[in-house]
Amino acid sequence: MTLTDKTRAALPVPYAMERSDRVPSRRYYDPEFYAMECELLWPHVWQMACRLAEIPHPGDFVEYVILDKSIIVVRVDHSTVRAYHNACRHRGVQLVKDRGNAPSGFTCPFHGWCYGLNGANTYIYQPDLFDKSNIEPSDVALTPCRVEIANGCAFINLDDGAPGLRESIEPFVTTFDAWKAESLWPEWHLSCRMPVNWKLAMEAFMEGYHVRETHPQLFGAVSAGDIYRVIGGEPPSHRNVRSRATGGAAIDSRSFIDEQIQRMRLVSEGMAGEIHEKDVRIAEGLRDLELPKDLAGAAQTFYRELNNAVMASNAQAGIECPDLHMINERDLNRSVFFCFPNYFLLPTYSSAASYRIRPLGPEECLFELWSLTRYPPGSEPPAPPTPVPMAPDDSRWPTIPGQDYSNLPKQQLGLHAKGFDFMRLSPHVEGLIGNYQRLIDGYLAGLDPELLVQGAQRVSGPFDVGLVDIGF
Repeated sequence: MTLTDKTRAALPVPYAMERSDRVPSRRYYDPEFYAMECELLWPHVWQMACRLAEIPHPGDFVEYVILDKSIIVVRVDHSTVRAYHNACRHRGVQLVKDRGNAPSGFTCPFHGWCYGLNGANTYIYQPDLFDKSNIEPSDVALTPCRVEIANGCAFINLDDGAPGLRESIEPFVTTFDAWKAESLWPEWHLSCRMPVNWKLAMEAFMEGYHVRETHPQLFGAVSAGDIYRVIGGEPPSHRNVRSRATGGAAIDSRSFIDEQIQRMRLVSEGMAGEIHEKDVRIAEGLRDLELPKDLAGAAQTFYRELNNAVMASNAQAGIECPDLHMINERDLNRSVFFCFPNYFLLPTYSSAASYRIRPLGPEECLFELWSLTRYPPGSEPPAPPTPVPMAPDDSRWPTIPGQDYSNLPKQQLGLHAKGFDFMRLSPHVEGLIGNYQRLIDGYLAGLDPELLVQGAQRVSGPFDVGLVDIGF
């Protein structure tokens, strides 16, 4: 890694990314490296703490836990969300666990000290027992934590001096402004306690190169001998058109449409969402379309009409839906988008899937998965409860994440193998892995926040990209 003069007492980074296409294996299990992440990365980055759907009413709160820190995110009123460090100012007892509603504020379960939704202390039992210097109102208010809102989520940052949220995660936030992600609502929420490093858990979702072997059902008509994609060609997507038509053979409209619907259904059933069942049904209503006889024309016509039908269906139901034609024109219809350091959105038509990964130790993490969709205003169901984590091999997982999870524990063990010193990345389709790993090095080295923001803006975005210059 090349350090510039914009450093803050640059620190040596163990197992650094000396080559952007090689990731040293010890980054995924070395205790010293993990300890540096805990000290120098996680306290300084914006983290998706909760969806606003989890705190729709005043007094609704969510506890967000990262490493040894617990944060309360609470809705104060219709337009105000605040966050506080989850500790009573008397003797440090945590005030809340998980989720709930506290319309009048928080009460410590130990000695009964109370706090309003604005964080102010509202009650101390027998204050005359304390020296006045220990109960000054400004000193016994809950300690605030930075919180900002974007894309229907509350993000927190433990660093009061870090750059703001939007600049730190662009272009992700603008992409999902266009997708109107604020109107996405969780319909289910699952989690997995995985015996793998948090970074390893993310990297299976940073490239589509694994799809042929891991998810063969998604390849459909593509044979084992076919290439992944031509370098410089379109990144893969579950919306990419695949057809058994060869050469200059004319397209049969019904057969072509049936193939596209089948691919949509494979993703819908395999993810238990992402491409939502309601969008599959809309596509099924287009079976009688007459399409151009060439593959490009057939694809353009079918997906244009599908976009029109999805938008019309949502408009009729009074649901806020993005302009899917604009999404295509701005090239924002990729399968997977990454938000540094640990958050993903996978948008499709009316709905999306979402992932969040948090470290639990050098070789353990919590992987969360949501299915998100849109409802007519006022008809949204309650947000699903916090899930009990399942094992990676639990039979209840939808097919596609179950296939991904089956590989990861084996990979974590394989990284310990004698002679396996580093991963070898394709600079064309596994570049996101090398890009974000180098950004982690920037945090561990203590680079200037301006450089880190510049790097993050070159990392947060679509998956399946090549290596890029992140600015240091």
